[in-house]
Amino acid sequence: MSEVLEGHTADGRGVRVRYSTDGILEITDLPSAPDVLLIPGLVDIQLNGYGGLDVNDPSRPASELSDLVRALWRQGVTTVYPTIISANDATTTALVTRATAARASDPVVAYGVPGLHLEGPYISSAEGARGAHDPAVIRDPDPDEFDRWQKAAAGAIAILTLAPERSGALDFTRNLATGQSGGALRASAAGSAMGRGVIVSVGHSLATADDIHAFAAAGGRLSTHLGNGLPAQIDRHGNPIWAQLNEDALIAGLIADGHHLPADTFAALVRAKGPARCVLTSDAAALAGCAPGDYKTAVGGAVTVGPDGSLRLQGTPYLAGSGASLLDCLRWSTGPGGLPLATAVTMATTTPANLLGLTDRGRLEVGGRADLIQLTRTPEGGLGDLVTVVVNGITQTEV
Repeated sequence: MSEVLEGHTADGRGVRVRYSTDGILEITDLPSAPDVLLIPGLVDIQLNGYGGLDVNDPSRPASELSDLVRALWRQGVTTVYPTIISANDATTTALVTRATAARASDPVVAYGVPGLHLEGPYISSAEGARGAHDPAVIRDPDPDEFDRWQKAAAGAIAILTLAPERSGALDFTRNLATGQSGGALRASAAGSAMGRGVIVSVGHSLATADDIHAFAAAGGRLSTHLGNGLPAQIDRHGNPIWAQLNEDALIAGLIADGHHLPADTFAALVRAKGPARCVLTSDAAALAGCAPGDYKTAVGGAVTVGPDGSLRLQGTPYLAGSGASLLDCLRWSTGPGGLPLATAVTMATTTPANLLGLTDRGRLEVGGRADLIQLTRTPEGGLGDLVTVVVNGITQTEV
């Protein structure tokens, strides 16, 4: 049985979309469509948690990932890559094993979580560059260690953020990007990153321009939260930002929460990189969406949620991840961030989906997955409230 949603696409076209669990069946022009926005479900490639639900706390049950996926529906996010930050071998193994159990036991999680993102531990240990990552666990890339994690994840590790300047990082990048690790080609696993390569991303790095270009030549494809994960003071020319902007092989991930990047900086980065090579990410932490106050977390320790929604290490000006959902970032990027709606929507849907090889998601096309969201418009024409969420052809009543 099919259902229908009506609204206006991001570029202003009035449409009626007929869909089912088989996907988007038909899209027809509808000039009289209601004044609501109808766009693909959002794709978040970097998220540590939301609403008190934590990807990085190994003491939490595997079922918490199921709760997280469903909580994100209420933010219009239908596809997510839970992000595990730098930890010791045992903790990382426990976290990827927990995620694997959730994906195996819950079809909703298996669909909504196509893969995992490891942010570290192979990053810079320098103050500022490492951000809130624990310096005690930061280390050089270890192919055998990564192979163990990928096995524990049943091949689901799809993105890995590292610092290209670390010893062995370029060979490690080359091996992951080509589907090899530990010197051997990994066996293909349907629906996983194994056999098709892992997206290797530069982040939390003090790499030189030569390091960045060598990283891209080795198969690096992404910049993790470009403009962040750096010391407060850097050389005006000799810093990692310019080379990443100039390297066409790298897609730039940008945290559009209004705190990580000022509006002018955000706009300048998008213009320099080009919108087609940019993705919006939330970098949401477990406290995102929580009430203002002081909290204790598995990552960051003592964290304050500010009245403005920012997350900061208690008593400091330093950010401890983002307090925004990807929908919040979409709103900010089309408001203070100055992006046209169609551009921002593409950066939060089609571009990240294409990057991860999800060619049937993140788009309004016949034959694609029926991941759809409807939103009202504000009197000023901005993004309003979420009205409807459809995940894999099923309208979600709990939104």
